[in-house]
Order: sequence, then structure tokens, then C-alpha cells
Amino acid sequence: MSFDPSTIAYPPAVWDYELPGGWHVWAGRTARDNDKLSLKIARNDDWWFHLRGAPGSHVVLFVRDGTEPDKGTIKAAAAIAAYHSKQRGGGTVAVTGTRARFVSKPRGAKPGSVSIRREVVFKVKPGVPG
Repeated sequence: MSFDPSTIAYPPAVWDYELPGGWHVWAGRTARDNDKLSLKIARNDDWWFHLRGAPGSHVVLFVRDGTEPDKGTIKAAAAIAAYHSKQRGGGTVAVTGTRARFVSKPRGAKPGSVSIRREVVFKVKPGVPG
């Protein structure tokens, strides 16, 4: 089964990007949208990204069943996370990435606050496709 954004009944407000090869990436617009995207919509094998140690959008790269994105696609999604952050105008920045299964909400945490495990740090320049 492939990811089809139109199948989500009440999607969060997001920026929607399509990367080469037909990969879909969503970036949340608000803290509540980030929560919905990260905790309700993202599936276990999807990739999740966020600027490391600073405010920014939660970004999800939707993984198609049976197909893994290549390294260039993963780095492009990380660059989108850097772009939708306070570091947009910076040079190379650190972006955390992990599988969505390793993203959780601590009890009582504010909207947009999550904890993650098994992070991989990507060094990327902020940017979006197009």
C-alpha cells in the first residue's frame, strides 16, 4: 500500500512537498499540527525529522510499503526540517532523524513536545524542493 495524503480524513495543517521519485514529505505548521502529524498520522516505518536542539516543524517522510528511500531522499527531507525552523537562514545545521516508531509524547508535555530514541544526526543546508 502506498501513502496517499487524500485518504486522511482530518489532516493537520502542513506544508506538503513531493521529492524526486514520488516521495511525500509533510512539515507541521503549528505545535498541535506537529503532534497530530508525528503521533497520529506517521506510521512506524516513516522517517521523522526535527532541527536538533531548537524550535521547528516536525517533518515526516512517508515511506512506501516495501521501498526504502535512498540516502539523498532522506537528506532532502532533513533539509526541509532545517528550512522550517529558526535556523532557516543558517549554513549547515544539525537535524535529528529517526523512525516514527521511536517518537513519543511525554505525559503532560506541551503541544509539539516529544521525546525520541535512536536518533541519527544529519548535517544539511536548509532548503525545500523546487
